[in-house]
Amino acid sequence: MTPGDDAIAALLGGRHADPFALLGPHAGPAGTFVRAWLPGAQKVLVHDLSGKVLGELKPVGDGIVEGTIDAPPQPLWYYARGGGGEWWVKDPYSFGPVLGPTDDFLLAEGTHLRLHDKLGAHPIRHEGADGMHFAVWAPNAQVVSVVGDWNMWDAKRHPMRRRSDVGVWEIFLPDINPGQAYKFAIIGPDGERLPLKADPFAFESELRPATASRTAAPLDHDWRDATHREHWASVDPRRVPISIYEVHAGSWRRGDDGWFLPWDQLADRLIPYVVDLGFTHIEFLPISEHPYDPSWGYQTTGLYAPSARFGDPAGFARFVDGAHKAGVGVLLDWVPAHFPTDAHGLARFDGTALYEHEDPRLGFHPDWNTAIYNFGRREVSQFLVNNALFWAERYHVDGLRVDAVASMLYRDYSRKDGEWIPNDAGGRENWEAVEFLRAANRAVYCEHPGFFTIAEESTSWPGVSKPAHEGGLGFGFKWNMGFMHDTLSYMAREPVHRSHHHDEITFGLTYAFSENFVLPLSHDEVVHGKGSLLTKMSGDDWQKFANLRAYYALMWGYPGKKLLFMGQEFAQRREWSEERALDWELMDAPAHKGVATLVRDLNRIYCDTPALHARDCEGEGFHWAVVDDAANSVFAWERRAPGEPPVLVVSNLTPVVRAGYRVPVSADGVWREVLNSDAAVYGGSGIGNLGEVTASDGEVVLTLPPLATMWFEFTA
Repeated sequence: MTPGDDAIAALLGGRHADPFALLGPHAGPAGTFVRAWLPGAQKVLVHDLSGKVLGELKPVGDGIVEGTIDAPPQPLWYYARGGGGEWWVKDPYSFGPVLGPTDDFLLAEGTHLRLHDKLGAHPIRHEGADGMHFAVWAPNAQVVSVVGDWNMWDAKRHPMRRRSDVGVWEIFLPDINPGQAYKFAIIGPDGERLPLKADPFAFESELRPATASRTAAPLDHDWRDATHREHWASVDPRRVPISIYEVHAGSWRRGDDGWFLPWDQLADRLIPYVVDLGFTHIEFLPISEHPYDPSWGYQTTGLYAPSARFGDPAGFARFVDGAHKAGVGVLLDWVPAHFPTDAHGLARFDGTALYEHEDPRLGFHPDWNTAIYNFGRREVSQFLVNNALFWAERYHVDGLRVDAVASMLYRDYSRKDGEWIPNDAGGRENWEAVEFLRAANRAVYCEHPGFFTIAEESTSWPGVSKPAHEGGLGFGFKWNMGFMHDTLSYMAREPVHRSHHHDEITFGLTYAFSENFVLPLSHDEVVHGKGSLLTKMSGDDWQKFANLRAYYALMWGYPGKKLLFMGQEFAQRREWSEERALDWELMDAPAHKGVATLVRDLNRIYCDTPALHARDCEGEGFHWAVVDDAANSVFAWERRAPGEPPVLVVSNLTPVVRAGYRVPVSADGVWREVLNSDAAVYGGSGIGNLGEVTASDGEVVLTLPPLATMWFEFTA
């Protein structure tokens, strides 16, 4: 009952590792002994939570009050008076722990899939009181305190209880409400105070440049999207149309004041726009909290918090629900590969390399000057797997596009000899990252039917979209970076040179069905001096538009799901910048409007025509008709699906009109021209085939417009 001077000094200095041993009620031979730290209090009455007086505490110096009460240990409520004032306060050190042995077991085992319900800050009712439960993993810390608006950011006020077996610190603070800014004050293993740390599990954060976490109320949203979710749970996503509109939420549009649109305003404008254009999904660049706008969200410090730039988290829930009610899915870019080294973030979180590797040859990313997660540490893997589950459960998102997978798979990624450490077998593969990716994919596919994941993976790692239980990584889809690179290279060439690079179009079909592919024309292709897709096209202005239209129609007719970054649907001229909205005034120009009209029609026909989507990922859905006409730069193929009329796709990628061009087809009869990128309504020259052609003896005779792609559907 009488601690030594050193213990009291440590308590008052915010350095005592076990504050619950000194503070709060403790059973003893003379009754229950109570000690509290209430600076300025000269008289303190002890009450139970019903208000019944249990005894009085006396000041003994340095703001500490002590005394004995005639009642068993229980949650206590103090009435304090002193310095001309009076106040009431519930004693956090009189409450028991919230986490239990099951949590400890699952945490230690690395199989806890409800961490987002346990760690972080949660408003709860505990032992008869309402308040906030805080919990954080910091196994190597000497002391962890929670600091915030309510305690003047004083690390001495609320040091936490350590659950030593798993390295988690927790405390229940009665009467703390949602909306409070907070961080963790940590003393590292060397006794040094670290910069205040934001909560890795925070559900809300302050608006940058402020960096604190915020206590949050439970998400109270009445979801109305059951039909949407049931539909996606009932289908094979490989065999249904998927056309993705990739969006940076901060620069699609801006408000009149130049600020970001909040989620509700974004929903009012973006969702109808996407529906009108016929896209099936919106994919957001990372929306989790991040301190630096030019990182576009890819350097996140708050994986569990929708960015405060766009309002509160409930607004994001309303956006997702609204999109679902309109029949549009929502995908998020997810970044488990690396994290920034900002002092308030995960870097050396408890004074040690906790989330990252100690050795920079494993733990530092040279491309982005960021830290690499230690995927082999079960607590780190749990943190990330839980985050994937969190977005699916809390916000009903339909899938995750996983960023920078290639950088995770290889230990020598962007490193020279001597800058990386081989695995135990002497190889370059990062098997710990492989097991993490498999675990994440197994978890989300098991827990959330209809959810799918997409890998941004730029190498030939085998089985990226093969199920984990069959030895693959377990993704649903993989970005086809080869298609993007080769076809854009081809389209940038002057037509006179294209005949020498015919394989830049044809080569991709040699591996088109080795994975479940998404064809990405993403933000990465319109930044860092690359210009826009329009400016990548060869020729004068008319030819650039014609090339772009032909390219889009070729891509929508090519096997694989589709992705287009915002602004490219109307041929944005300027390179994209996160600092400004898109150039929407271009939509008033006929050439730009024509491209947008073409994209709308491409999406509509693609979605309505099973031959164009039902076998996007299977070889039976594709058959070459003309593969070797390099001299004329003509390509033709059929898209097929069982029991459905085939579609013939023909591209003439020279500015020469070709009359009487013969193309072999699978059926004699009428083939209806369902799309022509050279149509006048799109800004083309209007050359075509008068709406249909008739095949006989296994071929059709076509007029090929200049720099154009046409689609023909067999009718009879």
